[in-house]
Amino acid sequence: MRNSILLAFLMGFSSLGFSQRNVQDSAIATPWIALHYGLNAPGGDLKDRFGAINHLGAMAGYKTKRNWVFGLDGNFMFGNRVKASEMFTNLVDSKGYIHDANGDVAIVVVNMRGFNANVMVGKVIPVLSPNKNSGLYFHAGLGYMQYKIRVETQDQVVPTLELKYRKGYDRYTTGLNFHQFAGYAFMANQGFVNFYAGFYVQEGLTYNRRDVFFDQPDIPVSKAQRLDLQYGFKVGWFVPVYKRKPKDYYFE
Repeated sequence: MRNSILLAFLMGFSSLGFSQRNVQDSAIATPWIALHYGLNAPGGDLKDRFGAINHLGAMAGYKTKRNWVFGLDGNFMFGNRVKASEMFTNLVDSKGYIHDANGDVAIVVVNMRGFNANVMVGKVIPVLSPNKNSGLYFHAGLGYMQYKIRVETQDQVVPTLELKYRKGYDRYTTGLNFHQFAGYAFMANQGFVNFYAGFYVQEGLTYNRRDVFFDQPDIPVSKAQRLDLQYGFKVGWFVPVYKRKPKDYYFE
């Protein structure tokens, strides 16, 4: 029974999403649902904290007949290079080790974690394209961003790095986020090959949200505005959703 329901759902989605349409001859209005990935280099104040940052996200929007694109997008941000070589100097022993509650050498892992959520507007310009729905693609947006250094002690217990004490090391930061994208969008005349790819820039106007850094307890935490930059390449796959074209009937 469950398999029959799933099969019927997939057939209905296929009928809605990939039925016959006039993409080749005219610009059409259609919802866009997309998944995308980006790899970014940090700039501005952000490069002092992290190395390369990955974006894994999604977009839900709508393309009009005039090739304007309006939507919402969000990205999970993550990276494994944290410039924190001196962050735990107040916790290590003379040999450079951190110890857990049992006195054993602890394994402490730090990563970058964050996300952003944005409203965006874009435009597809049918240049060097197989149809009027493909071509140069530009969009920009604004929204909210937050990130921090995630501190993990695996299965060990390090009292000075557990629960609320982690907040003294995580550099929790939030603020406004702006982004711009310039690339190419391709909507196939038929089939699943619908994608966009191009260059991406993000600017964060952010602030430190912690009152003290435990590794620098005597230095006041700066409350000045930060300029956190990211720039790189983004590629996405999207699913346009079409209405089924009415069938033609002939009677003799």
